[in-house]
Amino acid sequence: MADPARNDSLTNVAEFSVSEISVALKRTVEEAFGHVRVRGEVSGYRGPHASGHCYFSLKDERARIEAVIWRGTFSKLKFLPQEGLEVVATGRLTTYPGSSKYQIVIDSIEPAGAGALMALLEERKRKLAAEGLFAEERKRPLPFMPRVIGVVTSPTGAVIRDIIHRITDRFPVHVVVWPVRVQGETTGEEVAAALTGLNALSPEGGIARPDVIIVARGGGSLEDLWGFNDEAVVRAVAASNIPVISAVGHETDWTLIDLAADRRAPTPTGAAEMAVPVKAELEAGLSRLSARLKGAASRDLERRRQGLRAMARALPSPDQLFALPRRRFDEASGRLVRALQAATQRKRLRHDGLRLSLSMLDRRLAEARRQSIQCGERLPIVFQGVLRNRRARLDRDAARISPYTHLERIRRYHARLADAGERADRAIHARLDKSRTASDQAARLARSLSYEGVLERGFALVRDAEDRPLKHAAELKKGQELRLQFSDGSAGAIATGKPAAPARSKPAAAPKEPGKQGSLF
Repeated sequence: MADPARNDSLTNVAEFSVSEISVALKRTVEEAFGHVRVRGEVSGYRGPHASGHCYFSLKDERARIEAVIWRGTFSKLKFLPQEGLEVVATGRLTTYPGSSKYQIVIDSIEPAGAGALMALLEERKRKLAAEGLFAEERKRPLPFMPRVIGVVTSPTGAVIRDIIHRITDRFPVHVVVWPVRVQGETTGEEVAAALTGLNALSPEGGIARPDVIIVARGGGSLEDLWGFNDEAVVRAVAASNIPVISAVGHETDWTLIDLAADRRAPTPTGAAEMAVPVKAELEAGLSRLSARLKGAASRDLERRRQGLRAMARALPSPDQLFALPRRRFDEASGRLVRALQAATQRKRLRHDGLRLSLSMLDRRLAEARRQSIQCGERLPIVFQGVLRNRRARLDRDAARISPYTHLERIRRYHARLADAGERADRAIHARLDKSRTASDQAARLARSLSYEGVLERGFALVRDAEDRPLKHAAELKKGQELRLQFSDGSAGAIATGKPAAPARSKPAAAPKEPGKQGSLF
């Protein structure tokens, strides 16, 4: 049973609504402090909001206070706040009932020196830059179409969902997630170990080795992102054999891993867009290129076809091409027939006028033998003259030169002279053999053309009493004395009758009609 006295005492306490308490606190804070100057380090600065206002915090070693700069004041500031910079802000304290927070509304701000974290960050940045870890020439291009993407981030945050969703929308590939803490004292060690582990994966192993690595985290203050400024993380990124994309914080945030990575993305979603192309765009591009290739091939084929038709129209017809050669051929064939007839007639006339006799052959043979003998008689004389001239020239040269300095030259001349003598002897013998061969050939020709050779084959030469040869039977008379000469001697004879009538030649066959074949009987 409740105590009535206690209930009465409770009902005497004044009741306040939440709004009344918030307004009372707001009035108390504003009246008690009014304008103040606060010294602290800027933290969580992201620049102006979409509304134009700026929201961030001021902090020191033990506390932090929320700060706001209204849009009208921000446009008039001579100095803009920067993340990690120690400043002196002048403004008034107030509260924000919506979240039960107190804050300072800044009217002016001025720098008070770099904060401790920023000073450490700048010193570490200079040290690592001096080692060349931030050099542009060591950064590698990203693969155009990776098959596996490694993601180093928290497995429970929205970052990994955004990355996987974006990759799935653009170009679905295999994603390997290495879970790490993205905030706290162990962040640097875990991220460095993740980068080392992904690089140590074997392409033939159970876990596919990524072609590109994304190190991602959402936005936050300098303290929240401090693990990604760790020296071990920067060195692991620089030593990675796999290209690394840094996607830590928002676009205005920066860490040392951004400077060491091969590419920096403004957001984790932007990192996914950098890692893979858009599959639909690639397919559309391939379709456009295929259509262009087909169109270009078709146009080229049509252009070549038109060019071929144009060249065909420009070329003359086969009849025009062969008209002139055909006419020349006809003219040449006509001239050839006439030339053959003229040559045959000329040969016939020369053959009819040719008279071969034994005395003519004897004269030609004697002339050839005489010329051969003359040449043979002149050759030794000519050779002796040439030899004397050479010997005289050699003697003159030997008289002009020193026998001691040109002895070898004289020996060469003597050798050449002896060789020339041998060649001359061989030439003389060859010429004599050639003349002898020609003389023998002429003698054999004379014997083959002589009537004596004909007599040796069984024929006889008929002469009359005056030793004139009888060529025709019609010249014989009955009782005429004849002398028959055989190959081994001669004998007398008397013509006993009239010569027989010459055999009549057979009539020439009638020409065959075209298209008919003659009989074989």
